[in-house]
Amino acid sequence: MTVEFQLNGEPVSVAIEPRHTLAEVLTRKLRLTGTKVSCEAEVCGACTVLVDGLPVSSCTYLAYEARGKNVVTIEGLEDKNGNLHPLQQSFIDEFAFQCGFCTSGMILSAKALLDENPNPTDAEIIDHLDGNICRCTGYLPILKAVRTAATAMENYS
Repeated sequence: MTVEFQLNGEPVSVAIEPRHTLAEVLTRKLRLTGTKVSCEAEVCGACTVLVDGLPVSSCTYLAYEARGKNVVTIEGLEDKNGNLHPLQQSFIDEFAFQCGFCTSGMILSAKALLDENPNPTDAEIIDHLDGNICRCTGYLPILKAVRTAATAMENYS
């Protein structure tokens, strides 16, 4: 079957099998390597992408469910000039990653939060990122990075 959707602002048409997950299509067929697959059971958050602005676990989200929708991956956050999104930059500036495996999922989950609530409390950030596991940072730099990005995004268009 063929599925068509918007990917990072561009129309995409790709042949898939009904059993293919969105993560498989993104990484294997479309060669976007930012989406990481770890648990394959909606537990770790590494595979998080945005579908119509909402975070989804792409490791279990079937690709055909994306038809007609807007999918955003970590590759779609930088602007047309190649400048990083404030969340991407804040993760670098605040040393909010070590191995980087969880980073794209963390950033996309945080983006969904900040799009909905541009000035979250620490408790709201922690609650929203509850489904994203990081085994390296201890979470405090991630919390700081999201707070930093929230401030930076006040003037971001």
